[in-house]
Amino acid sequence: MAATLLALTGCGTDAASDGGEQDKPSAAASNTTSYPLTLKNCGTDVTVKAAPKKAVTLNQTAAEILIHLGVGDRIAGTGYEIEKTPPAIAERYEKIPVLSAPGAEIKHEKLLEAQPDFVYGSFASMFTKEQSGERKQLHDLGVPTYLTEFDCTYHESVKNADFSMLFEEYRRLGRIMGVPEAGEKLAAEQKAVVDKAVGAVEKRDKPLKVMWFYSTYEGTPWAAGPGGLPQHISKLVGVENIFADAKTKWAEVSWDEVAARNPDVIILADLTRGEPNDTAEEKIELLKKDPLTSKLAAVKGDRFITIPGSHMDPAYGSASAVPALVDGLNKLG
Repeated sequence: MAATLLALTGCGTDAASDGGEQDKPSAAASNTTSYPLTLKNCGTDVTVKAAPKKAVTLNQTAAEILIHLGVGDRIAGTGYEIEKTPPAIAERYEKIPVLSAPGAEIKHEKLLEAQPDFVYGSFASMFTKEQSGERKQLHDLGVPTYLTEFDCTYHESVKNADFSMLFEEYRRLGRIMGVPEAGEKLAAEQKAVVDKAVGAVEKRDKPLKVMWFYSTYEGTPWAAGPGGLPQHISKLVGVENIFADAKTKWAEVSWDEVAARNPDVIILADLTRGEPNDTAEEKIELLKKDPLTSKLAAVKGDRFITIPGSHMDPAYGSASAVPALVDGLNKLG
């Protein structure tokens, strides 16, 4: 999720990109990119005239994706740091200038100071006048932008949100950055991770009911609804998301609703932003102390599975959420 009640999580649109043939992965992808390159992204035509040399990522997980594509040395700045950098890329990430305060968005003026030739972000809430600037505003300045297709419109569910959409994002970013082979390679590697995990799922006579517990805001719980990766992962591994009927992909619910729907397992988002009840440990303590939720069988039986919160939004780490969930479910029996 993005900041404030953004601090809840990412957002989407009711449809994926309506781009033409140029947006579809080919069976034999070229190992070069022809510029100018035009892509339709979240309903907007984006033209990149040359491979970006001074990209700015609006959030930490966006930077991590570019690092894994092998172009981290071309990131001129990043922002919205909310967790410890994964050790595998920490050395490369720490070389990137941070253009915002911890847990905060990059402001428009600070973004322009970096003189970016490309801006990539994972949350629609960051492409606003109050934050980094609207996409049209940046395009008018000659700075192309890319917003994840999972979050074209803040907080709405995304039709057909799945891993193929994330893997296509890797391919498109690879083409934008002039490293299409890296995009194809990353997509293939992560697809293998997901497929292997799904193959390890232990079959049950009846699907388990799960709650994806992301955070609380002023005491109100927020949980995964439809149209996001948690819902897609639930289907992949054969569990039932108790809030699959919510109106948004991240839904404001109530403890009464949680109790009434009585999940068999609670999947905890482990967050390190510093907000109340952000960490998995704090969530467990909250659930065990609350007079209502403390009576739930999942809480009394410690039927919890912990996943990094950032992995619940589209990110490089999202693929690893699948084996983590499958392993946790298999251990619970």
